[in-house]
Amino acid sequence: MKQRLLLWLSVHLGKWFLRFAYATNRWDIAGAHQFQTLLQEGQSVVLAIWHGRLLGLFMNLAGRGYYGVAGTHADAEIISQIGSRIGWNLLRGSSSDRGREVYEEIVNTLRRPGQLVAITPDGPKGPAKIPKAGVIRAAMKTGSPVIPVASQSTRRWEFTNWDTFVVAKPFGRTFLRYGPPLVFHRDDDYDQCAQQLKTALDNLEQEVDRLAG
Repeated sequence: MKQRLLLWLSVHLGKWFLRFAYATNRWDIAGAHQFQTLLQEGQSVVLAIWHGRLLGLFMNLAGRGYYGVAGTHADAEIISQIGSRIGWNLLRGSSSDRGREVYEEIVNTLRRPGQLVAITPDGPKGPAKIPKAGVIRAAMKTGSPVIPVASQSTRRWEFTNWDTFVVAKPFGRTFLRYGPPLVFHRDDDYDQCAQQLKTALDNLEQEVDRLAG
C-alpha cells in the first residue's frame, strides 16, 4: 500500500512539475521537418535520443499519441505512467526484460503507416551513449528511417547515475534539434550502422550543448 501511494505521488507530482518546467521554457526547435514530412507521406519513423536527454523530446511531443519505449524497472514505471498521462503510448521492455516481446511490438508498430516510435538507444541501463541492437535491427527489418535527436536546456539539473540525466529548470531555454534521417538496410554492416547512429547523436548533442552553454 505504501509503495503504491509513493508511486502515485511520484507520478502525479512529477507530471505537473515537468509540465510546468517545460511550459515555462522558451523552445528553440530546428529540423522537425525531418520527421514531419515522412509521417505526412505515410512513412513510419524512429526518433532516437540518448537516455540522459530524453525529457526535452518527451515533453515537446507529448499529447500526440506517439509511441515511446521504456524499461520495466521502478524508475521506468514512474516515467511510463507520466508518459501515459500526457499522451504517449508506451511499449515496455528492455534487453534484459521482455526484450523479444518489445522488439516485436516496435517492429509491428513501425510496419503500420505513419507511426512514430521514440527510443533511447542506450537505455534504460546503459552503457551511456552506446547504441543497443534493438533500434538498429528494427530499422533494418522495417526500412523505417531513424531520426537522431538531441536536447539541452540553459537552466537545468543534472543527475548522475550510469549516465547524466538532464531535467530542465523553469524559465530557461530548451534547444531541440532533429538531424537528417538515417536509413539502415537488411544487408548493411551492423557495426557500421551503430557507429553511424552514435556519431550522428554525439554531433547533435555537441551542437545543443554549445547553444545552451
